[in-house]
Amino acid sequence: MASLSLILGGCQPSDSSQEPTAKDYFPILENVHYFYEGSGNEYASYDAYIDYTGENKIQWRTNNGGTEAVSVVEVADDKVSEVFFQGETYYRENFLDSTNKVDILIQGPIAVGTTWDLSEGLSREITNLAVDIETPSGDYQALEITTTSADYTTVDYYAKNVGLVKTVFTAGGDEISSTLATIEQNAALTQNIAFYFPNINDDLLYYKTMAVEFSTNDITGAILSGAYKSDVPANTGGVFSANTKINSLSMNENGMVYLDLSGEYLSEMNAGAGYESMMLQCVANTFGGYYNIDKVLLTIDGNLYESGHIALEDGEYLTVDTTGNVAL
Repeated sequence: MASLSLILGGCQPSDSSQEPTAKDYFPILENVHYFYEGSGNEYASYDAYIDYTGENKIQWRTNNGGTEAVSVVEVADDKVSEVFFQGETYYRENFLDSTNKVDILIQGPIAVGTTWDLSEGLSREITNLAVDIETPSGDYQALEITTTSADYTTVDYYAKNVGLVKTVFTAGGDEISSTLATIEQNAALTQNIAFYFPNINDDLLYYKTMAVEFSTNDITGAILSGAYKSDVPANTGGVFSANTKINSLSMNENGMVYLDLSGEYLSEMNAGAGYESMMLQCVANTFGGYYNIDKVLLTIDGNLYESGHIALEDGEYLTVDTTGNVAL
């Protein structure tokens, strides 16, 4: 089954005197949460949030209860194309400059009969300009785009200045649909993240799961850094000092988390070798856990990690180890 085309939109005024263009049906918005209710399959319902936007691109995140995925769409007057897709992505990272596919969702001119070919023998066509679509979020007059293959048909309905309002997938006698149910403005993505803290008194690491909110275009490292400092549990020690900043945070193609901290992490640290080692394990567990990766390469202002007690060699990484860690 092909992935359902996804979102996006919000009501905006339009100029009906001009001929519609492809981008009229796919606006670039921020801080909007969409919920699509599904029928015919347990994963047909999904939530969609906007992670990042650029001048002509938008990255959204979808969660259907079974998995999360991110997708980047490039929006132009003559066509709207999905240029990046990655499944099983539970962390926030900016993929606006990444490309791993080209799937034209809407092709101009906006006229019945406009047809374009896709990969794997698929064909997509504008089949209607004004279909009346009723949804829980409102009633729309939608552009109808039909994708056909030898085995199935997918029909996507896009409302002008709103985005995708309904998708119907048909194969044999089965039908699966996703319909726009609600649009929430000024919405933030909430992720439950485990932060680890050391306790020198019993030599144990404790972790606390916090609900962290992200708005569109928030820098993930900055939000996580603030959360790490905000609520240090009683009887544990802080891991980040007041002025420690995350300079950069990402996952490389080699399957390793790259974390670069500001120099204050070392200059404001007041710890012996044992406690410092516990702090580094907390860093590994927190950021490796966020990416679901067991290797974290830590640097300080772009240089190798070196304190008075511990020095990491070039290429040496921290390893996630949650054995015996205690939940709070």
